Amino acid sequence: MNDLTVSDNRFSYSLNTLEQIARDILTEAKQGGATACETNVTDGFGQTVTVRQNAVETIEYNRDKGLSVTVYIGQKRGNASTSDFSPKAIRDTVAAALSIARYTAEDDCAGLAEKTQLAHHYPQLDLYFPWQLSVEQAIELAKDCEQAGFAADARITNSEGATVSTSQSQFIYANSLGFMGGYPVSQHSVSCALIAEQNDSKQRDYWYSVARDAADLESAKEIGRKTGMRSAARLGAKKIATCEVPVLFEAPIASSLIGHFAAAISGGSLYRKSSFLLNSIGQQVFAPHVQILESPHLHKGLGSSSFDEDGVATVERKIVENGIVQGYFLSSYSARKLKMTTTGNAGGTHNLMIQSTNTLDIAGLLEKMQTGLLVTELLGHGVNGVTGDYSRGASGFWVEKGRIAYPVEEITIAGNLKDIYRGIVAIGNDVVVRGAKQSGSILIDRMTIAGN
Repeated sequence: MNDLTVSDNRFSYSLNTLEQIARDILTEAKQGGATACETNVTDGFGQTVTVRQNAVETIEYNRDKGLSVTVYIGQKRGNASTSDFSPKAIRDTVAAALSIARYTAEDDCAGLAEKTQLAHHYPQLDLYFPWQLSVEQAIELAKDCEQAGFAADARITNSEGATVSTSQSQFIYANSLGFMGGYPVSQHSVSCALIAEQNDSKQRDYWYSVARDAADLESAKEIGRKTGMRSAARLGAKKIATCEVPVLFEAPIASSLIGHFAAAISGGSLYRKSSFLLNSIGQQVFAPHVQILESPHLHKGLGSSSFDEDGVATVERKIVENGIVQGYFLSSYSARKLKMTTTGNAGGTHNLMIQSTNTLDIAGLLEKMQTGLLVTELLGHGVNGVTGDYSRGASGFWVEKGRIAYPVEEITIAGNLKDIYRGIVAIGNDVVVRGAKQSGSILIDRMTIAGN
């Protein structure tokens, strides 16, 4: 793998050293009586600077390392971890994992992934972009961000701060089937939260940008400007009467709807029968114009990976086609529980992207909705993964005749996720990439709004 030759002299260890630690763990486990073993060894560091009211509030620097060991004695499993890389600590950690395994009940689904499913080819994913950012430079960026927010509207009176963060890490995953792989990754962000005030009304909003490569971040001044504009736009918010109307989820929060779907078709929820989407392969779950793709090999993707946490090769695939579910998200363990085949999703999903043949910009979505609610913030966690019932606090804007009329707050939006997914009218082209799930704004045909 090309990435294995990449190193940063600010890391505490080279990747070659992490590889040797992994080999030592596998050897120690075998000598201790393990029939199989897997290990993950990590090393990383980061820097975070926060400025509030043009003064430095916090400067944080972290350096982390750790290793996790999972051993199998037949189909008994034991796991232990440590942040100490000394030979004695490694021996003690392996011994602890072996001791746990000996006293654990057998599990007929326990074990490593099948050798034929392990990754052998590693596409170049461009996940590592060191940001040589000094503390002084980070402070100036944060100040620029906050000042742009204050300049955006005279009603911005206070700040919760602007933060600039950078982190870099590297890992090696190895198992006793001969697999060893790993690479460095980076993630950087700029964020801001501001408070607007007018008469007796105070409102807060935020904006942020995340990227593997700092060059792909929104500019600090633009993040500040958006934060200021969004905070001021919420002034004068009021409740609305209880009603049943179309709801438009703004892009930054629309991805949460995809997150609930991913959780419902993930192996753990399925084999525990704690999902509202049991036996959903081949079923029409979304509106017919909706497609959901998993793209683990997306360059610079925040959810990109050559292999999952079992070492299984990741693959591009269609999760939903024309609204019909095509597959689940399974690890080796959950696949065995369900008598299916792993999908390379141990550890989670990889760049889920929802698409539609009905795609509009935000103005087009508002025009299509005509009258309804634009949701820009969700509050609470009122989602039942077993039934699909959905009820969350929300704030946003009331829309009339396809135009924003006024801000609203202290309301609850409710429905059932099955109805919400089938009721998707259109999806926006205003995608905001902040994580492994990507979506434009999503227009739902009808939801219940609980207000006055």
